[in-house]
Amino acid sequence: MDKPVTHNQHPDIPPKITFTIIGIDDNDQQELSEQARKAIAGGLVFSGGKRHHEIMRKYLPDKHLWIDITVPLDRVFHQYKEYSDIVVFASGDPLFFGFANTVRKRLPDAVVSVIPTFNSLQILAHRLLLPYHDMHVVSLTGRPWHEFDRALIEGYGKIGVLTDREHTPASIAGRMLDYGYDNYIIHTGEELGSSTETVRTLSLAEAQASSFQHPNCLILERTHERPRPFGIPESEFELLDGRVKMITKAPIRLLSLAQLDLRSRHTLWDIGFCTGSVSIEAKLQFPHLEIVAFEQRPEGERLMKLNSMRFGTPGIITRIGNFLETELNSLPAPDAVFIGGHGGQMDEIIRKVSEHLLPRGVIVFNSVFNSVSDQSRELFTNAVKHHGIILTGTQHVAIDGHNPILIMKAQKR
Repeated sequence: MDKPVTHNQHPDIPPKITFTIIGIDDNDQQELSEQARKAIAGGLVFSGGKRHHEIMRKYLPDKHLWIDITVPLDRVFHQYKEYSDIVVFASGDPLFFGFANTVRKRLPDAVVSVIPTFNSLQILAHRLLLPYHDMHVVSLTGRPWHEFDRALIEGYGKIGVLTDREHTPASIAGRMLDYGYDNYIIHTGEELGSSTETVRTLSLAEAQASSFQHPNCLILERTHERPRPFGIPESEFELLDGRVKMITKAPIRLLSLAQLDLRSRHTLWDIGFCTGSVSIEAKLQFPHLEIVAFEQRPEGERLMKLNSMRFGTPGIITRIGNFLETELNSLPAPDAVFIGGHGGQMDEIIRKVSEHLLPRGVIVFNSVFNSVSDQSRELFTNAVKHHGIILTGTQHVAIDGHNPILIMKAQKR
């Protein structure tokens, strides 16, 4: 098949590519607008997923060129650059977590026009007669769990979820039940717009035990509010061998999080997490955070899992073993670090942290006020100075009959 010709009067200047992106559903008989029909009739180069080609083939000119949208996308966009005008088919609204956003990001100089139809979550809401103006939307299509976990913790009344073959309604329901979010029912829509369309309303337990046709999407509808504690009492955590002294007390925990200024941060590293209390409290109060928690004791893995499930904080990344021997390059770089234990290796820990801490990032360390801990305070002070991090403040806090705590904060330039 001959390729359509791209005319470029100035061969040294790359031409701008014009994209017309048409939203369709899964119906084999498309109800196309006049604008969409004109774009198709005047087109020669078309693109979309394999399913889109199956649906639209009968509407396309006989001598058309089709570019499959498959990963890796670099190959797809390399093909696009050979042509000046491309008609792309996408599911639903191409600007709703859709391909139009990808085009604009990768080819910011391209000329893009969009002819949308309803997106899948709108169609599902219509089938259910469910108002959706107050629905919070999360995409799990090729994405990690983070934004979904955040939506659960924040407790939205309605959560619309775009799925993929890994993040299925069954796996989503299972994750929710594991972390105690049984306060939702789940509405699912499978192959919406097709002749085999299926819409179901299920309990989470029913959804976890069910299978679903792909593509699908779902809407979670809250049945009741789930408690979201602020300042979890130490007694409610699963403790290390029942040792109450091995957990950061709730008031100290909250003050430490305040010193970390987590509302404006993106990634927290919790070094020496023990029971996980600091990470869990941070995730509950600041669910936008990416949290990575480190603990040398093998028991820490069990404690973090139990306490995270108890208090509903999915998504905390844990690393067990000596922090100084842990590979960190694959982890999100921190702009906030809490040091809960140092094992006499404070300088080495601060050195390693400083190599990854983002500019203006902060470190907080708590030290008990007694003669034994004088050395820890001095170690922290000397270590941050040695590695070019500025000690910016200290707070003395005493709670009941416990030894006073010194909360120390340092900031990278």
